[in-house]
Amino acid sequence: MLTLVIPVYRNEDSIADLLDTVRDLDKQLAGELETVFVVDGSPDRSYERLRDGLAGEKLRSQLVLLSRNFGSFMAIRTGLQLGTGERFAVMAADLQEPPHLVLEMNRLLDEQPVDVVVGVRESRADPWPTRMAAQLFWGLYRRYVVPDMPPGGVDIFACNKAFRDTLLTLEERHSSLVAQIFWLGYRRQVVPYTRLPRQHGTSAWTLRKKLNYLMDSVFSFTDLPIRLLVRIGGGGAALASVFGMFVLFARLHGMIEVPGYAMTMLMITFLGCLNLLGLGIVGSYAWRAYENTKNRPLAIPMRIERFGSDIE
Repeated sequence: MLTLVIPVYRNEDSIADLLDTVRDLDKQLAGELETVFVVDGSPDRSYERLRDGLAGEKLRSQLVLLSRNFGSFMAIRTGLQLGTGERFAVMAADLQEPPHLVLEMNRLLDEQPVDVVVGVRESRADPWPTRMAAQLFWGLYRRYVVPDMPPGGVDIFACNKAFRDTLLTLEERHSSLVAQIFWLGYRRQVVPYTRLPRQHGTSAWTLRKKLNYLMDSVFSFTDLPIRLLVRIGGGGAALASVFGMFVLFARLHGMIEVPGYAMTMLMITFLGCLNLLGLGIVGSYAWRAYENTKNRPLAIPMRIERFGSDIE
């Protein structure tokens, strides 16, 4: 059986199409589908619409309402934890990833010697500013975080139970689920696809969330900021030494009569900002280490309802 995890946030208008898609997938899988909808503290009526829509369905499904917005990765983790299938897949509720990918990934997991299948975007039907921003974002991600990351990023994946169980052992806060998938390794295969236009609503994946996601990924999977800080500090110290020797030489030969006020202030400002930057980088690592010592739950399911053949 395949467990399909669908995180839901601000998808009220697409619920009807989403349920139609799940029905079609269930039919093509001959009823061997379990769907776990995880409403990630959505402020709209996504939960109510899903509850009403699933009430009269024969679909084997679970509807989970988180106590607040924990983020899509925590919602996906919750769905993976609650799923009971032998294989697992993740699909976005906005239906921008073609649903047939779920069938293809499930087939590969069932027939091929692979543990995880990731959907790789070859192109996207988005406005050019969105495409350019996405290319820049994922380019930086590949360059500094996960070199194996596909150029278009990953939004949809599927895995077997062994991979799911190992993935759930990584109980990290402020991390990246996608980067964890690549960090784990295992036998991996990719499936190319073209991202579809969004039919309902607007994306909640804002620039602020993208920047936070990039920072979480950087601080969780690489020591690049610290290495950059060490190099900048070392280079600055070398330049300061050369500059100091030049000033000393000029002073001894009477070339400097009045102390350079502007240069002094410039150096003080530069070194002060560099010091604050270093403290911020070290503090970011320290904060994430502190967060992971609290042992708080990564997400809190406030309500779990079961529908279809799961009802005993």
